[in-house]
Amino acid sequence: MKIYRTKDYNDMSRTAANLISAQIIMKPDCVLGLATGSTPVGIYRQLAQWHQKGELDFSLVTTVNLDEYKGISPENPQSYHYFMEENLFRKVNIDRSRAFLPDGTEADSDDACRKYNQVLHSAGTVDLQLLGLGHNGHIGFNEPGTFFEKETHCVTLSDRTIQANRRFFASEEEVPRQAYTMGIKSIMSAKKILVVVSGEDKAEIVKTAFFGPVTPQVPASILQFHADVRLVADEAALSLCDIPSSGRLWSI
Repeated sequence: MKIYRTKDYNDMSRTAANLISAQIIMKPDCVLGLATGSTPVGIYRQLAQWHQKGELDFSLVTTVNLDEYKGISPENPQSYHYFMEENLFRKVNIDRSRAFLPDGTEADSDDACRKYNQVLHSAGTVDLQLLGLGHNGHIGFNEPGTFFEKETHCVTLSDRTIQANRRFFASEEEVPRQAYTMGIKSIMSAKKILVVVSGEDKAEIVKTAFFGPVTPQVPASILQFHADVRLVADEAALSLCDIPSSGRLWSI
C-alpha cells in the first residue's frame, strides 16, 4: 500500500484527481470504478476543470459505479445517478452508454444484482477503483458483517450509515434503508484501488482499517490484501497512524 499524506481536503482532492487523470491519459479507454458521497466531490470538480481546459478526454472511458439506493429513481436529487450527473458526467464528454450504475428502481433484488453483475463482467477489469471510507469501515455499501460478500448484492444499511447519510435528505425517514452495492470480490478484482479520506472524524477508522487486523467487521480492512492500493488522506485523517511525521509518500 502507498500512502499519500496531504495537507487538507483540497490537497487530497487534487492529489487523487492527478492519479485518476494519469490513468485516463495512459489508457484512454480505461474502466474506472467510481464512488459517491461528499468526499469525491472535490475530485470530480478538479477532473471537470481539467477536461474543460482541454487537458482530459473522457470520450472512451467506461465507468461503473459502486452502488445505488434501492427504491429511488435516477431523477431523484438524492440518487447516485443524479449525483454523478451533477458532479461529473454533464461536465465532461463521457459517453452515457459507457457509464453504468445499479438500477435502484428494480424492486426485484435478485434481478437487479444479476443484471449489474452482467454489466461488470461485460465492462471488463476495472483499471482503477475509487473508494471512500465509511465511519464503520464500509466500502461501497458493504456493511460490517460476518462474511465478505462477493459480487453485487442488496444490503440493509446500518443505523450508523443511515445517520451519516441523513444530512443529504430532508429527514431521517426519507433515507432509504436498502441499497444495491458492488461486492468485495468485484472491488478487489480492480487492478488499482484508490481510497480517499478526509477529516479528523475518520482518523480512528483509518487506523483500524489499514493498520489493524483484517476482519469482516471492518470491510475496508480486506484492502490490506490487495496488491496495489493508494490511500490519499489528509493530515487529520492520518493523525492516529504510526507513520513518519515528515514526507508525503510512504509504502507499507
